[in-house]
Amino acid sequence: MGHNKMGYRSLTIKMPSDYSDDELKKEIENIISSNEFEFSIDKKSLDGRKKTDIHWLIRVSVSSIHIKDGETPEVEELYIPQVNTDKTVIIVGSGPAGFYSAYVLRLAGFKVRLIEQGPEVFQRIKDVKLFHKKRILNERSNYAFGEGGAGTFSDGKLTSRTKTIKLERNFIFNEYIEAGAPEEIRYLSKPHIGSNLLVKTAKNLRHKFLYIGGEMLFDTEMIGINLKDDKITSLETNKGKMDADYFVIASGHSSYPVYEMLIKAGVKFQIKPFAIGNRVEHTQEVINNCMWRTTELPGVKAADYALTFNDASNPVYSFCMCPGGNVVSAPPVKGVNLVNGMSNYKRNYPFANSAIVAGLDLNKQLNKEVEPLEALNWVMDLERKFYDYVNGYDAPAVKVADLLRNKTTSIFPKSSYPFDLKSADMNDLLPANIVNSQKEALRKFNKQMIGFDQGILMGLESRTSSPIQASRSREGLCDGFSNLYFVGEGSGFSGGIVSSGADGIKAAIDIANREG
Repeated sequence: MGHNKMGYRSLTIKMPSDYSDDELKKEIENIISSNEFEFSIDKKSLDGRKKTDIHWLIRVSVSSIHIKDGETPEVEELYIPQVNTDKTVIIVGSGPAGFYSAYVLRLAGFKVRLIEQGPEVFQRIKDVKLFHKKRILNERSNYAFGEGGAGTFSDGKLTSRTKTIKLERNFIFNEYIEAGAPEEIRYLSKPHIGSNLLVKTAKNLRHKFLYIGGEMLFDTEMIGINLKDDKITSLETNKGKMDADYFVIASGHSSYPVYEMLIKAGVKFQIKPFAIGNRVEHTQEVINNCMWRTTELPGVKAADYALTFNDASNPVYSFCMCPGGNVVSAPPVKGVNLVNGMSNYKRNYPFANSAIVAGLDLNKQLNKEVEPLEALNWVMDLERKFYDYVNGYDAPAVKVADLLRNKTTSIFPKSSYPFDLKSADMNDLLPANIVNSQKEALRKFNKQMIGFDQGILMGLESRTSSPIQASRSREGLCDGFSNLYFVGEGSGFSGGIVSSGADGIKAAIDIANREG
């Protein structure tokens, strides 16, 4: 007697915001007229276009002997070449780009040493808490530096607009899930892990890397590189010289001393467009009301938003929106003042925040050809200006409504910011074209989202991306070098956890293919 063949169907199903697993199964059963099936969720997105009917759209893959539409398609997996070699690779930086580059290189068969200037992630948490409590900043262990990179203290957003990294993306998601991230990141249209879970996944990924034979050195800072012809022969670190056959730099976009050192060593960079502005904070209830017309939506954590305005002299957009989160003071070094946003997995804090930034081209801004080091200095000067304005890490701030009336704010409502908010005229701090573009955009945003002008603009958002970009050829290889790769946000070719991790993976596979 022959076996019945499993058939396959892809279904898109509309479900209420607070549906249960049993209700979803019942809906599938009704559609295929059978209760004998297996299914997996491929994609899940919230459709809020009609405020009176906000619902989930869920795409599922269903397998059943009662479906006659063929067999389930095979899932493609990332191919990692296996190399029988004694070659060594040193990776600098343990953010997503550095870690996934190191991890894939070790899986490919290389000897791999991953060095990180900061400490392991739980020591990093202690150092951040000390900064909050006593304003004592550790320049090697803060929101920018340490195990997991800057993304560890963020919302852990895993969205990426890049269409060419599907296999790398799936590989990264699988590793995060095995390390403790929620299974739902596979299918949510806006997946996120949250800071509280990211610290655990960083630790678990490190243990896995060590288990397969990788080496990881904390509190190890790269301070120089040694060259011979087109090759790096070794790194100089605070723990001595380190030799390798290949070198992968994944320092993140806040490691300005690394940029300076590489430029002086002959690594080529050019400036690129980036964005600056402030971070805006509202109560989450205001945002929920704007997006849902209600303060709560059963089954959904917190409302988010994405806003753009292209009619000003500088395009303005929201960036790194953190529902149910906090605004944090995020200086990478002493003497500068800048902010960032973060939220935990549950997104259940009473505030929502997002950067409101204006794009700029420094060549146009300064009306001259700007050199890479000039661009870095321009950003640092702005960050020092914000620091000097309040003599520390308090946040210069103004209510959106006051900014739009060309007023300052004397009394602020309660905020998530760990330090004080200080009344400021943003015209004293930011270039006039940036402030004017923000004002135009905020007026439009307030029409789109009634109550948006209730928010507080605070601090300086200056590290949305690097103002410079490495000159690279294939898969991160620096122009003019045969064994130096620069990957991740620091390279200027990625933005966010997933695209940075994928950039590191592509460099690793390129190295493996060269030796295979």
